[in-house]
Amino acid sequence: MSNQHIAVFDSGLGGLTVLHALRERLPHEDYFYFADTRFLPYGDRSEHFLRERGVVIAEALARRGAKALVVACNTATAAAAEAIRAAIDLPIVALEPGVKPAALLSRSGVIGVLATTRTLNSERFQRLVGNHANQLRVVTQACPGLAEAIEGEGPGSPLVERLLDEYVAPLANAAADVVVLGCTHYPWVAAAIARRLPEGATLLDTGEAVARQLERLLAAGGLLSGGSGHLRLATSGAPQSVGATIDRLLGRKMHVDHWEP
Repeated sequence: MSNQHIAVFDSGLGGLTVLHALRERLPHEDYFYFADTRFLPYGDRSEHFLRERGVVIAEALARRGAKALVVACNTATAAAAEAIRAAIDLPIVALEPGVKPAALLSRSGVIGVLATTRTLNSERFQRLVGNHANQLRVVTQACPGLAEAIEGEGPGSPLVERLLDEYVAPLANAAADVVVLGCTHYPWVAAAIARRLPEGATLLDTGEAVARQLERLLAAGGLLSGGSGHLRLATSGAPQSVGATIDRLLGRKMHVDHWEP
């Protein structure tokens, strides 16, 4: 199994920020990245739909030879992580907003969380705050439309700038000294978020922590490999459109296949 690939999936291309952290830490592993853009955005979908869709994708990825799975989507984690773990017998790393490290880092006692509406409304997120930030003021800000604007218009677009003006302001006004990027798309605009926060505020992205956890799980299972570092990209939507978005986000062209779980 050590010669098989690591599967990574997200609703769209925000998970590429997680994939980058994985490839930085585990450069010799092979990866299969799946963007479920046919159903983008996940943040507007029901919890029931996301749970069922997550299990369908995870089972299909396991069947096509994955040795481990990274759920590179906070919204999918919030709705489907438990169901996915029950459905497949693979090492699984699922994203969740970095509330715990934010609580440990905060000096002011005020932390901010930028995330999708679905993530913030989930029981999983409420438990996360209750377990790790109960004594702090947690300022949450739902960001409807932001992930889609980053993909569709580009990180530096006027639409993204307008949305950031609206969504970051409550956190800045509350003087949050640590802000959690609770969606994999948001690292694309981390610098723009930082500009709107008080000087010295810390942004937390969980990509590196996910990579460390995956490395631990693979090592424990004897699954680390000295592969070729091959990457394959696929989408449930339109490959040409997804390829154009990757070009816009990364500044380079990459081949994208169509794949339907």
